[in-house]
Amino acid sequence: MKTFIPPDDCSFGNLDAPCFRNLLPEEIALARDSKTRVVFRKGENLTKQGAFASSVLFVMDGLAKQYVEGDASRNFNLRLIKGGEFIGLSVAFNNHIYDYSVVSLRETTACLIEKEAVTNLIKSNGEFAFNIINRYCAQNSKLYTSVHDLMYKQMNGRLAGALLYLWNEQVDDDVFPYLSRKDIADFAGLSTESTVKLLKSFEKDGLIKLEDKNVILLDFLTLEQVSLKG
Repeated sequence: MKTFIPPDDCSFGNLDAPCFRNLLPEEIALARDSKTRVVFRKGENLTKQGAFASSVLFVMDGLAKQYVEGDASRNFNLRLIKGGEFIGLSVAFNNHIYDYSVVSLRETTACLIEKEAVTNLIKSNGEFAFNIINRYCAQNSKLYTSVHDLMYKQMNGRLAGALLYLWNEQVDDDVFPYLSRKDIADFAGLSTESTVKLLKSFEKDGLIKLEDKNVILLDFLTLEQVSLKG
């Protein structure tokens, strides 16, 4: 049976997150008094694109995907989100709606922190503000890379880049078993049909191995070349 932290506690002081390591005791108390702990089941939305935003989310553990909603059949996946990461940082900078959706790929626990509390911590603690801005800039950099890939890479390059990104996100747990072929397609900006065909082509060329939902990368050097030249 999985053990959860008490419902009224988000123990920021015990987290391996640089932002919270540098908070003063009274600042940790402010964050704790301004949060709500929520467990999201697989498939539940942590945020909804266009919805009113009153909280910044800090993910305690789990796995989720961040995406921009398109039409009824197409989305574009921006990144995977794991424990120790923030969602909705722009809310602390006077953004009143969520610019993207986040859905859990497996059970995910997050603390919802009132945006006013995050704003106050940014104003009062320079080290906290530095780490928040650093994370925000890293997320923006990933977004610019995704836009570049969509504009300039061919399908092979986009899929190779998406597979390498997803593989590198695997630290404590495999991520591919939690992803459908459509999820992978949405990371590459491709149709599901094109993605399935390209995956089979990559497997035939010995670049990857497909095992049900799992994808095992075999030839990293060639995949990196395909990604760069795509």
